[in-house]
Amino acid sequence: MNKNIYLLICLLTFACGPIQNPEYLIFEDLSDQEEFKGKAEYLASPYVTAGDRFYMVGHQDGTFPDLGWHVEGEMGGLWMHPIKLMDGFTASLGTAEETVCLDKAEAFYNYPFANKHEFGNLLIGIQVDRVQFVSDGKEGIIVLFRFENQSEQVQNFDFYFEANVDLRPVWLGEKSGMIDSPDQVTFEAMTGTFTAKDSENDWFAVWGSSADFELEEARPSCTVESAGEFGVKSGFSTGLTLESGETKVLPIFIAGSDRSELKALETLASLKANYVEDWFDKKARYEELFALSKITIPDAALQKAYEWTKYNTDWLIRDVPGVGRGFGAGLPDYPWWFGVDSEYTIQGLIATGRKDLVYETLDLLSELSELENGNGRIVHEVSTNAVVFNPGNINETPQFASTVWEVYRWTGDRALLEKYFPLIEKGLNWLLEENDQDGNLLADGYGMMEIHGLESEMIDVAVYSYKAFADAAQMAEILGKSELAQSYQQTANTLAETINTDFWVPEFGSYADFIGTTEEALHLIEGAIIRADTLNKPWAVEELRATQAKLSTLPKDQKQGIVLYHNWVVNTPMEVGVADPEKAKIALETGRKYTNPFGVFVTGIDRDELAENEDGTFKGSQIFSYTGAVMTLPTGVQAIGENKYGNPDAALDYLKRMTRSFGFAMPGSIYEVSPDYGMFTQAWNLYSFAVPIVMQFFGIQPDAANRVIYIRPQMPSDWEEAKIEKVKIGDNEISMTFERDGDAIAIEISQTEKKWGISVEIPEDFDKRVKLLGKEVNVDTQNGYRRFLMSGAKVRVEASKN
Repeated sequence: MNKNIYLLICLLTFACGPIQNPEYLIFEDLSDQEEFKGKAEYLASPYVTAGDRFYMVGHQDGTFPDLGWHVEGEMGGLWMHPIKLMDGFTASLGTAEETVCLDKAEAFYNYPFANKHEFGNLLIGIQVDRVQFVSDGKEGIIVLFRFENQSEQVQNFDFYFEANVDLRPVWLGEKSGMIDSPDQVTFEAMTGTFTAKDSENDWFAVWGSSADFELEEARPSCTVESAGEFGVKSGFSTGLTLESGETKVLPIFIAGSDRSELKALETLASLKANYVEDWFDKKARYEELFALSKITIPDAALQKAYEWTKYNTDWLIRDVPGVGRGFGAGLPDYPWWFGVDSEYTIQGLIATGRKDLVYETLDLLSELSELENGNGRIVHEVSTNAVVFNPGNINETPQFASTVWEVYRWTGDRALLEKYFPLIEKGLNWLLEENDQDGNLLADGYGMMEIHGLESEMIDVAVYSYKAFADAAQMAEILGKSELAQSYQQTANTLAETINTDFWVPEFGSYADFIGTTEEALHLIEGAIIRADTLNKPWAVEELRATQAKLSTLPKDQKQGIVLYHNWVVNTPMEVGVADPEKAKIALETGRKYTNPFGVFVTGIDRDELAENEDGTFKGSQIFSYTGAVMTLPTGVQAIGENKYGNPDAALDYLKRMTRSFGFAMPGSIYEVSPDYGMFTQAWNLYSFAVPIVMQFFGIQPDAANRVIYIRPQMPSDWEEAKIEKVKIGDNEISMTFERDGDAIAIEISQTEKKWGISVEIPEDFDKRVKLLGKEVNVDTQNGYRRFLMSGAKVRVEASKN
């Protein structure tokens, strides 16, 4: 054995630090943490214990069954990307007469950054629970088993723990030379340290306990899962004695490395020495997450869902040395990086104060895209070993441009524009030069809807292209490229007209799914009819057959806007505000038809007249798909669209629908497919909550570069009071209160940079009993709003209609 490694192992036995029984501090503190208890009927469903370098996915009952489909059955367990360390572990209590496996938790509790399983009163009066958390920035996890003797006698028993080691590469590992091989385990009895190694790779997992417990190699009797083709199982036992009423906590530390055994052991030592400090450091960080853009609103359930979507996104951060740092899309099957998921989510992140994560993810996306494509095209899906699965759908490149612009509005960071504008310029050239064969400014190819064959001129690609060129025009002007700015704006104007003419289909009261030829549409209709018929949606079959009959009379090469699927993307013109107001009114009303109690259907033809009663579990297909799905992103897009056109009550209705999924299956989280299917936590949920609430209900629209913040509240009609605090904009920070009493309103904003301008905007008919608090008042009226531009540490506008 290497001398340095041997010395480090020796140190591990003395690494518990100066605090006696420090694990008790964690349990004491846990009692003060906000918690959500899981439902008994969902104990056999997943959860995550999350960190940026390490996470663990198992079931709420304390087991680790096979999970996921990307690498079939392997997406759960203990992950340290780009490798997996273990499929999980088992534990049990035993006496000479009886052994009880800890695989049937009676209750599961989720906390912002930890979880707890309660196994109840077992064996001989021993109450058992298990708590786990992951330290920030460390490649390992801390698992704490707590035993309480509730009997009246001294109890002696053995505790068994078995690691189900499966050192293996992430999805697509073989494309980067990561080839799995058999695992081997050794045990150092002197320190009670186990070391597992992949026989052909420098992938390591190490684990042990504190020096208070003497570990012996043992084979527990609760082994139920296989170790896989190359995995191996290895366990220990330790004897415990508890006086009547006594409690003991046994900590288990698990660490890993994809570089060296020494690195894994260093992490193990650090976990042992610092895990209590790590706990309180992470707690402080999560308290700061809670405090940023903190809201107080009349709807307690919505407020809680909003708060926890901030935590949910933090659970998804993947920091991979040598590749980059950014948030993944969802767990368990999408832990890696996506272009479009990031582009939506970043808008929610910047509104909730996560500039650090926004910048890191933008860097990661741009670097991976340039490495893979080199032409401005933004990648769609990248595994954590930097292998690109999909080099990019068409919509992701224009959405990147708008994402950068939104971040600039909040930060005022000119260097950000200078850094990314060359990539944006290349991307917009690629968009039309490589993908617009007929030169009508409508790029062809897959957008958000990845339905086979649906790759014509898609509505969402057109809408996001419009917005990209409009946003890029502003960026170009700032950077002194006036001619380019003019050209971009002309393209945006043309696209706006096309969206409101060629894509508008009056007989459906909707924007088209796509523009294509009659022949393309007829081919797609056949598949759509089969889908609708299979799902027993007779109304959709009837509608599709009528469309088929009409199209059959037209020339095969005639192009027109086609409504087939009623896909959610037909609502994107309202999301970005390009829809003509009258068309928007009609289209939003049409969109309300394709909902159930949880939100908006991904594909409208999957809905039927029973949808409004579908408030239970989602019965998805055995093979993972989004057929029949209601999702948070389409619902959020619809809410944003309603707000854009002055309908905050309708927007609130969609937010309430999404909130019904909060904690439905996993306490403290919202599933990707409502209410309980697919990814059990999803990044872009933050877009669907933060944008409607922060940017629209509270109406915060920054211009950080010019040190002006525009405030145009658009509150739901039954919200009489609302408050938001610690909203970070550039180097400023604002807090805001809104009050309504009948026909009178009062809006108050405080800011840390008192020289910034605050433009408070209220409807023009609030023109009576106006009272202002602030300096340098400038008043004007624009587009039906009175605008009061003021500065100072605090500004206030009071006004009434009468």
